[in-house]
Amino acid sequence: MMQSRRSRALISLTGVSFVAILSLPAQTSSTSSPQPKVTTSVRAPISPEEEAARKKLAADTEADHADMMRQLGIASLRPGADADQSSPHAANFDDTKVAPYPPPPDPLVFPNGKLVKTPEQWWKKRRPQIVKLLESEMYGKIPASVPKVTWSVVKSKDDVLGGTPSHITRLKGHVDNAIDPAVTVDIEVILALPANATVPVPVIVAFDFLPNDFGDAPPPPRLASSVARLGARPQGPTPREQVLARGYGYAAISTNSIQADNGAGLTTGIIGLSNRGARRTPEQWGVLRAWAWGGSRLLDYLETNPAVNAKLVGTFGHSRYGKAALVAMAFDTRFAIGYISSSGEGGAKLSRRDFGEKVENLTRNGGYHWMAGNFLKYGEPLTRNDLPVDSHDLIALCAPRPIFISAGSSEAGDAWVDPKGSFLAAVAAGDVYRLLGAKDLGTSLYPTMLTEVDPGEIAFRQHDQGHTPIPNWPFFLDFAERELPKVAQLEKKAEAPKAD
Repeated sequence: MMQSRRSRALISLTGVSFVAILSLPAQTSSTSSPQPKVTTSVRAPISPEEEAARKKLAADTEADHADMMRQLGIASLRPGADADQSSPHAANFDDTKVAPYPPPPDPLVFPNGKLVKTPEQWWKKRRPQIVKLLESEMYGKIPASVPKVTWSVVKSKDDVLGGTPSHITRLKGHVDNAIDPAVTVDIEVILALPANATVPVPVIVAFDFLPNDFGDAPPPPRLASSVARLGARPQGPTPREQVLARGYGYAAISTNSIQADNGAGLTTGIIGLSNRGARRTPEQWGVLRAWAWGGSRLLDYLETNPAVNAKLVGTFGHSRYGKAALVAMAFDTRFAIGYISSSGEGGAKLSRRDFGEKVENLTRNGGYHWMAGNFLKYGEPLTRNDLPVDSHDLIALCAPRPIFISAGSSEAGDAWVDPKGSFLAAVAAGDVYRLLGAKDLGTSLYPTMLTEVDPGEIAFRQHDQGHTPIPNWPFFLDFAERELPKVAQLEKKAEAPKAD
């Protein structure tokens, strides 16, 4: 059913996220890398108007979710895991109680049981098979009719960020909306480049909220949380300042300007525009793929910017944005490196492993919009063990490019994302890295906290704070300085195509 233009515009503008952010203790570390401390902030109470908007958003999301279940012929879904340990559906946070699960499908085995033996077989045959499965069963396929994006510079200025003279640009990527003028999509980006660079620089594309450099960035959506806290903030150099100090650029892309983070918004944003305001069908893309698409369109622009080394553009994201950053890197081989932080279910975490968040959480109306509609069937009648692909396949699609997988301490508040499950997925992707001439993690033994495992192109580190990417930024940047110069050689050795 088509929504009114007024309601569709409202959904596109609100883009409210439903997420709980836990309080984070200060970090201690025996390493020599700088470790910024963190603090938390508390938001003001929600106004009656905001509460009414939240209720409407929830009702519209429920209606969209029910419509997808109707299309799939699903009457009910299994409950998801509950972080509340007193709940009858309490999440498992005890590694000794993880139920046995079948090994994830081997990415180097064809459906007929034959082995993938050469890079050519991987690129031309097996990798496309995995891409097709991830599209059809998890993230959805980008429609061929998705409109074009035209980039423009809105404003720019020079400033000093964390001691680094920087050139800051506000960009707008306008999506041609001739097919449905009622839906407007303008991708918002803040790009900061070191002003004194004498050669084109690498850039990290961060799926994040926009910094308020020009005093006009919209505030981040209110976090609907029982504790109503913002995420951790560094005392000392911010991540962007650390990136600039290394001689790299930092491009923050507003995810909500691409696609609202809720099911009610699926008839607006780039998904709604491509569908001319209609609801999705089961095979169509979800929000994670839409955000990743936006990142790829930003990369299109960066390829035209002479100040940017477009062959050395990376992705970064934390939590749900970590999922998006991983999806972007997996599907678009132009991205050279990735920092994937606490991405959890639907990201780097093995779905088959019953720890923390579960597949069922992403089939219900709190997270289903991130995924293709077809994913709901793994919440009923199928199960997570029926998935023909898993997160290790997503990581394998990144090979041989370097990827840094991060998580926080389970005890400090990051158990929900299953740090060990992400490590095990990285281990399972190692065979593909080796086939393509890169190095894997070099071990299947889960490391102790604060131990960085990075002998090659896959790295893993669990810091001792909670749900935050901040403590691992210096380690990722060290990894990037070591690995980025090798990217071109790896691609040549692996016979990699330029892009999907």
